[in-house]
Amino acid sequence: MSADPRTLALIEELRGLPDETQWVEFKHNNEDPEMIGKYVSALSNAARLHDQHFAYLVWGIEDGSHAPIGSDFSPASKKVKGQPFEFWLAKNLRPSVSFEFKQVDHPEGRLILLEIPAATSSPVEFEKTAYIRIGSATPKLSDFPERLRALWSKLQPYAWESGVAAQFQTGDEVLTKIDYVSYFELTQKPLPDNRNGIFERLEADQIIVKDVGKRWNITHLGAILFAQDIHAFNSAINRKAVRFVAYKGKSRADQVIHRFDSGRGYANGFKTLIDYIHGLLPKNEHIGKAFRKETPLYPAIAIRELIANALIHQDMTIRGAGPLIELFADRMEITNPGIPLVRVERFIDTPPRSRNEALAALMRRMRLCEEQGTGIDKVIINIELYHLPPPDFRAEEEATRAFLFAPRSFAEMTSEERLRACYQHSVIRYLSQDPMKNATLCERLGIEQHNRAQASKVIKSALNQGLIKPQNQENPRAGYVPIWA
Repeated sequence: MSADPRTLALIEELRGLPDETQWVEFKHNNEDPEMIGKYVSALSNAARLHDQHFAYLVWGIEDGSHAPIGSDFSPASKKVKGQPFEFWLAKNLRPSVSFEFKQVDHPEGRLILLEIPAATSSPVEFEKTAYIRIGSATPKLSDFPERLRALWSKLQPYAWESGVAAQFQTGDEVLTKIDYVSYFELTQKPLPDNRNGIFERLEADQIIVKDVGKRWNITHLGAILFAQDIHAFNSAINRKAVRFVAYKGKSRADQVIHRFDSGRGYANGFKTLIDYIHGLLPKNEHIGKAFRKETPLYPAIAIRELIANALIHQDMTIRGAGPLIELFADRMEITNPGIPLVRVERFIDTPPRSRNEALAALMRRMRLCEEQGTGIDKVIINIELYHLPPPDFRAEEEATRAFLFAPRSFAEMTSEERLRACYQHSVIRYLSQDPMKNATLCERLGIEQHNRAQASKVIKSALNQGLIKPQNQENPRAGYVPIWA
C-alpha cells in the first residue's frame, strides 16, 4: 500500500529532527510487545511535556543516520498471548490512547509509523506504570518527580479546543471548510486583500495551526465555531452540532412539528439558529396606555444567553452528544453535555467556570453572548420583567438542563416554583444592593397589594427552607437577602 502525501511529508520531517528529540523514536525490527507498550506511554507523556500533539515510533529508520533501511515488522499480523497485538496493546494502556499504525511504502524501503496522541487528562500508563523519555532511556516517570510535576502542569491547562479537527489541509481546503468571511465580520476585523493575511489572522486566533509539508491543521476551535459544513469534519466535531426540535404538545411523545439541525459552526450559524427559533415562538399581546404590543413568549436575551451558555459550557469530551434545544407547548428546554462546574443554585451570582475558555473568550469577543458573569443575571431580570415563572437549572446525569416556562399566574405556579422565584428575586435584588421586600416580591409574582399576605407566606416558607435570611436580624422588615450573603 502506498502512503498518503501527509505521511510521507511527516516521515521526512521526522528524519530531519535531531537525535535528542524526546517525542520521536526510530527502530529497525525490534517488535518486543513490552518494549512497544513502554514506548507508547513514554512518548505520549513526552509529547505533552514538549507541547506536541503527537509522538511517533518509526520502524525501518536507522537510529543514528535516520536513513530509511526498511523493516519486516507487521503489527497487523502479530499476536500476543493469543490476542491481536493492537488489541492487547490498547487494553494495557490507561487512559485509553487512540494510537494508529500506518504502513509506509517509502522509496527506500517499507516503514511502519506508529502515531501516538499526546497525553491529555493524566499521564499515560502501560500495565499500570507511567514511563517517560530521558535521552535514549525509558525509565518510570515516578522515579523523576520533577518531570512528573512538569507533566501535570502541562496536563491541567490542556484544552479540547486545541485538538485537530482536520489534518494536512491545503490553503484552498482551509478556505473551503472554514467560513473565514464570517470570522472577519464577527471579530470586526477588515478582510485582508491577500491569502497570507487571512491565514495569519486565523492562525493568531488558533483557528488553524501549521502542519507538516507547508499544510495546515484546522483546530477543534476553528471547526466548531466556523465550519461551513460541520458534517465535513470528524465525529469529535460533527456530533457536537446544535439540534432543535419543536413538539406539538407538552411531551416528547407528541408529534414533532419542526426540526432544525444546524450544519454550520456555532459562530457563523448562531444568528440563523436564533432567528429560526424566534420565528416559531408564539407572541403575547400586551395592552399599554395607548396601543397593543406583541412581545415574544420568552425574552430574546434569555433564549440567546441560555443557548450560548449551552455551547460554551458543554463537556466536549463526552462523545456522541451535543447541545439540544426542545420547544414544547408549555416550556423550552436547553440541554448540554456535562455537569456544571458551578452549583446550579449559584448560577446567578457566581462568575461561570468554563471547560472551553478559548471558545468562551472568542464568542464574547464576537458579542455572541454577555460578558463573563452577567449572562444569567440578565436572563433572570428579563424573566421577571415578563412575569414568567422562574427558570429552572438542573444538573442531571452527564448533562446540564435549563428550563424556560410559558406564562402562568401566581395561582397556577407550584409551591416549588414560588420558592424558586423568591430565591432568584432575592439574588437579583442583592446584586443590585437593594434587598428583597414584600412589595418587590409582590411585583415580581404579579400579586396585588391587597393580597400581599400571599407574598408573606412565600417569604416565610423560603426562610424555613434556608433559602433566604433577613438582611438585619433585628429588623426583618428591612428586607431579605440570599442565605449565603
